[in-house]
Parts: sequence; C-alpha cells; structure tokens
Amino acid sequence: MFAGVRAVDELSLSIPKEGMTSIVGPNGSGKSTLVNLLSGVLPLDGGMVIIDGVGLRVVKAYENPEHNITRTFQEVRLFEQITVWDNIMVVLTARGLLPALLERVRPAHRQRAQSILETVGLWDKRRELAMNLSYGQRKLLEIGRAMSLDVQTYLFDEPFAGLFPRMLDRVLAILKQMREDGYKIIFVSHNMDIVREMSDHLIVLDSGRLLGEGEPDEVLSRQEVIEAYLGA
Repeated sequence: MFAGVRAVDELSLSIPKEGMTSIVGPNGSGKSTLVNLLSGVLPLDGGMVIIDGVGLRVVKAYENPEHNITRTFQEVRLFEQITVWDNIMVVLTARGLLPALLERVRPAHRQRAQSILETVGLWDKRRELAMNLSYGQRKLLEIGRAMSLDVQTYLFDEPFAGLFPRMLDRVLAILKQMREDGYKIIFVSHNMDIVREMSDHLIVLDSGRLLGEGEPDEVLSRQEVIEAYLGA
C-alpha cells in the first residue's frame, strides 16, 4: 500500500512453468509493484507467493537464486565504476563486490563470462567501465548479469523501454533464445506489438487488480481490456 492506495489489491494469479508471460496494464496498474513483490524488493503486507509448491509469506530478495529466480530493473542497476567484464564476474564468483574481485578466477568462470558477453553482444566492450556504456548497452549488461546466475525463471521489468530499433531487436533475440532454451521469462512491457509476438501467456492489471489472463489474442480482444488498457 502506498499513501493509502493498494498498488496490488486482492490479486490471485498463476504463472505457467514454461514459456513467456507478459504483464501489461495502464500506468499505475501495479505491474512493477507485482514484480517487486514477487522478487522481494517490496514486502508482502498480506497473502502469499507460492514457488514450486513452497508458500512464502516473506520473500527475501537475496534468496531469489535459491528459488531459481532472478530479475532486472526498469532503471538499470550496475556497478558503475568497474568494467563490463568485472560486472559479470561479480555474479559468477563470490557474492559481493570486494570478495568477487579478490577471488581467484577459474577457467570455467572466464569461459562462462565470455559466452555471456558474446551472447549479449558486449564482448568487445568487456574492458569498458559500465558507466561509459550507452543506455542500450547498459540494458544488455544487466541482462547478462541476470544470465550469470543461471536460474530457471527471469523477471524483466520493461526490458524494451527506451531502446532504439537495432538494440530492441537484439534484446528480443536474446529473450527468444532464452525461451527456446527452456527458461521461463516474465516481462513487463507497454509495447503491444512485442507482447503479441512474444507472449505465450498474458496478465492484464488495472488499478492493482487482475483484469484478465490467458492466451494473449483472446485476452486482448475482451471489451473490458480494450476499454481499460487500449482506451477504446
């Protein structure tokens, strides 16, 4: 609840174990709040999150990898003062910035880091400080950091927002490949063309409540969804 407003209100939904699920809705509908609750960035003030049959009344962000989950943020969060390479190594090696930089790097770490940076198209930027990257490259690096955890479920909050077409196509290609590789993708987006193209399952929120969920074309054809989200 924010200033007396329930950002997520009596919400009950189920996310499929496979494929790609998108979360859409008008501004202020509770999309990012939902992702923050699922990932423990915000505390639950009621209800429960159930992950693989385990009910959690308290979700702790640092325990996400133990539940096979990780996420990215709408506002990109990186270690600005270290290189692209070290941003990946922090995740691949010991948790925490200083221990990771001091830990002995094994060949497997190097191979995995190179593979990830090649996948997101940042291998040639590996020696650059994160602060010197463009906005799109920062998005790619955050996705690479998430991939470094090698979990099964990925929460992406607005991964396509603000990207130029060429960079947007690259992010789309990465997420498509992740889906083909069997990972579960949950993403928030305002881009309905992408939602229709990428989604296997769609969740529509309005004023913190569930307005509809199911197969994307069917849900988006409902009159209540058209009125609330598309403004028709």
